[in-house]
Amino acid sequence: MDPMNRGPEEFNHADDTVGVAGAHAEPGAGPQRPPRDREPVTPEFGPRAAGLARTVQLVSGDFLLTVNPVDGSEIENCPPGAIPGRAVRRSAAERAEGERAARPPLPPGLMTPTPALLERQEERARLVRLLGRGRSVRLTGPAGSGRSALLDAVAGDCAELAPDGVVRLSGHRRTPTELLYELYTTVFHAPLHRPDRAALLERVHEIGAVVVLDDLEFGGATLEELLMATPECAYVLAATPDVPAPQSDSHVEEVFLSGLGRSASLELLEQAVDRALTDEEANWAGDLWFESEGLPLRFVQAGALLRQRDHLRGEPNSLDSYGFPMEEPAEVSVFSGEGREIPLPTLGEGAAPAALLASRLSEAARATLRFAVALGGEVPHQAHLPALVGDTHADAALGELLDSGLLSPVGSRYRLAAGVLTQLESTGYATDAAERAHAAAQHYTWWTGHPSVTPERAAVEADAVLASMSALVPGEQGEHPATAVRLARTAAPAFAAGLHWGAWERSLRVGSEAARLTGEVAEEAYFHHELGILALCNGGLDRARAELEASIGLRGALADKRGTVAGRRALALVEDRSGGLLPGGRAPAGEAAPPARHPEPKAPSVGVPSAVVTAQLPDPGVTLITRRDTPVGAAMPKARRTLFGGARRNLIAAGAGALLAAVLGTVVTLGATSNNDGDGQGDPVKQQQSANEDDGSGGLNADPNDPGSSAKPGDNKGGGPASPSKPGASSKPGASGQPVPGTSGSPSTPGKPSTGPSTPSKPSTPGKPSTSGRPSHPTSPSPSPSKSTPPTPTPSSSSSAPPSSSGGSGPPPPSTKPPPSSPASTSPTSSAPAASGPPTASTGPTKSAPAT
Repeated sequence: MDPMNRGPEEFNHADDTVGVAGAHAEPGAGPQRPPRDREPVTPEFGPRAAGLARTVQLVSGDFLLTVNPVDGSEIENCPPGAIPGRAVRRSAAERAEGERAARPPLPPGLMTPTPALLERQEERARLVRLLGRGRSVRLTGPAGSGRSALLDAVAGDCAELAPDGVVRLSGHRRTPTELLYELYTTVFHAPLHRPDRAALLERVHEIGAVVVLDDLEFGGATLEELLMATPECAYVLAATPDVPAPQSDSHVEEVFLSGLGRSASLELLEQAVDRALTDEEANWAGDLWFESEGLPLRFVQAGALLRQRDHLRGEPNSLDSYGFPMEEPAEVSVFSGEGREIPLPTLGEGAAPAALLASRLSEAARATLRFAVALGGEVPHQAHLPALVGDTHADAALGELLDSGLLSPVGSRYRLAAGVLTQLESTGYATDAAERAHAAAQHYTWWTGHPSVTPERAAVEADAVLASMSALVPGEQGEHPATAVRLARTAAPAFAAGLHWGAWERSLRVGSEAARLTGEVAEEAYFHHELGILALCNGGLDRARAELEASIGLRGALADKRGTVAGRRALALVEDRSGGLLPGGRAPAGEAAPPARHPEPKAPSVGVPSAVVTAQLPDPGVTLITRRDTPVGAAMPKARRTLFGGARRNLIAAGAGALLAAVLGTVVTLGATSNNDGDGQGDPVKQQQSANEDDGSGGLNADPNDPGSSAKPGDNKGGGPASPSKPGASSKPGASGQPVPGTSGSPSTPGKPSTGPSTPSKPSTPGKPSTSGRPSHPTSPSPSPSKSTPPTPTPSSSSSAPPSSSGGSGPPPPSTKPPPSSPASTSPTSSAPAASGPPTASTGPTKSAPAT
């Protein structure tokens, strides 16, 4: 049965209880049509529930895709049991059957036999020789030079060269990815399975075939990508000179195809008319050869002109419009010379014969040409011509057009031959192109949505469907975008189920543009959803995210719950594949972002005394916590590292400086007032922290910033305040970059004279290590700790005297009240040198005197 002309059982009418025959059946013979007043009209004439929502499940990579034409396709991770196994190769018989199915259909009626291949023996032998060596060849020639005929002959000669035989492909409006998938489906049997790109490249890498690729439209690096993906294949590529050439380092041979010679052109013309040429016709053919540069297509069309001339003259070998011999009129005889004289076409008509040839065809053939012009050169399948033209015998018009040389095969269909579209447009065949395209779109909308049309059949007709759809988008002649929306809505699921994803993407984009122009928000949301699913299957996660978010937003505005749920599921799968959150920390569309969580500061460990000072920085969200140093010997807690980024760095630095000044002031105040009772019972200083007053600097050198000092920051045995361990905490001369005064008598306090002259210090003995094991300033030994008298303190006294900030000598004035702390006295642990007497090193614990 013809797949395009199906019976009533194919249209879901075989099980109808009431049919056409039932309307005229006799009483009691069968079920009768119920009366109108007993049953509502809608259930009877409404759409049938079975078959309209044609869902198809297929596997794309590791996804399970359910093509749903109602709410949008659904995608999920494919269960392990549903993943198909490794595809098997087709047998030779299966490949031959697939090749026959991929050829253009033969029109009904008698046709002129295919002319012989003339003057192409040299090119044919060279192509076969190069392909036999495994080399790829590019056959370059102008349109109409006979490239397709030469490829047919070469394909027949190379049928046994490769293990996978000969694979014929069409490069018309095809990308390298589409060609790779077509090559895969031709060699391997994988129904309803579309592998991802990695698996595709792995499988096509194993294919060893002679690939005949006609109508190639790309070159350069794109062609190199195709060749590198299939290293075991030998290609013969047919292209026009305007197609980019292969790369210079590509291993592709170039074979140029030119026109025929004069004698071969005349022989081709004689084969077309099936008789010898007259002298007048031979001269006319010679001028045509010079004008057309010997292109074979021009002489095929010239042969059609001569056959039409013979038909009009009434010769017995003429045929009618359906290819049958015409009856010779009794009063007209060519042999008697009584026939009508029809002049030969002019040279211009012979070089551009489309208008003259069309004027002598049947009405159905001319209507078919008008549809082809409206569709941009695409000719509808012959099964659609009766419905489009309105003539039951319109399918025979395809044979007329082929005999006239106005059509050429492209893959599994026909297109207008080279130059015919331009010639017909110039003669008025495009005047009603908009109405013709609209009629074709309406017909294809019904056809692609019919349950009897398989997705594979719709994929074969994809180019004509896309052409009619694109012609309706506003532009030069687009006037019906709403029809384009409906056609894209019905055709896109069929293309997806038929694994023609190039047509699926183009139909979705045209439909989305048409829906935007017409304001159909629900349809626009559907197209965005399908584009997101397609991008996800192809690995474009960013594009899939953008399309799905747009679809979810539109469906959310329409309160489409089912569509929104399907979109969110697909978007969740995108996020799972992309590894989590969206770029910039954004949450998926339609979902609230999780609240920000700020970690709370940890409390100090139990048993570690600490003084906490909290300062509020300019940023109300940042709190700085500073802890005092722990006593020597206690466990030091691990410091927390905090990363500050961005613009907060300057604010935190300024706040830290202000906080440090406040902490230092607090520490100085506590140290100055801790041992002011004068009883000499201050906190002892560690023995390892020996203070040398003989360095001539005028003060004690227990400075943590001094590299020669043995004092460590935070060394404090008593419970008193510890000395600051940060740079700049000590006001002793020489600490933190402050100037060091000389050994001359300088005032102890600015603006206040010293109470006595200073005594020069004795040079210390170098090279003696500190008792703590750390390097320190060597001091002179002393036999015993010396006692000190309170009125006149000496360096050897057991109780420390009140120090001066500059190291000057002299007893302080007796006082029972603690004096106010001097701004220059910031170190509570430094002791002043004695006014007189030899300097000695302290071998025992010394007491700190209250500061003046």
